[in-house]
Amino acid sequence: MVVEFGVERDPSMLIKALQNIQSEKGYIPLEDAIKVSDYLGVPLTTVYGVATFYELFKLEPRGKHIIRVCQGTACHVKGGKAIVDFLRDYLKLDGRETTDDGMFTLERVACLGACAMAPVVEIDGKVYGKMTPEKVKEIVDRLRGESDEG
Repeated sequence: MVVEFGVERDPSMLIKALQNIQSEKGYIPLEDAIKVSDYLGVPLTTVYGVATFYELFKLEPRGKHIIRVCQGTACHVKGGKAIVDFLRDYLKLDGRETTDDGMFTLERVACLGACAMAPVVEIDGKVYGKMTPEKVKEIVDRLRGESDEG
């Protein structure tokens, strides 16, 4: 029995196959989506539908550092949008999520569950509260500096 993508040839294994690809590569490249479609015998539109439905799947490479900015009501009211706008400009994203150098990915999220510390930013899994564009700039600059050293 041939096993590809860490799963048997069974259409019900689509999510597991996508999880395995994402785990290995950090995202799901189009060529892998096509291969999964062929291997499992499911339409590419189904693969794409599943990959775009679930938030955990990414179809584009992600940066070394993931910046998630809360856009929940408390964070929005206290400046979350200003932080997103600042980061889009400062990181020169121009409608993309990931910087050209692959250092940073910016994500807007509905809620990080830390409303009392609004506005909240999560960077590489660490939560920062009462953020401002100036504070987030300091963190981004520090992470860039650490990258230059390593």
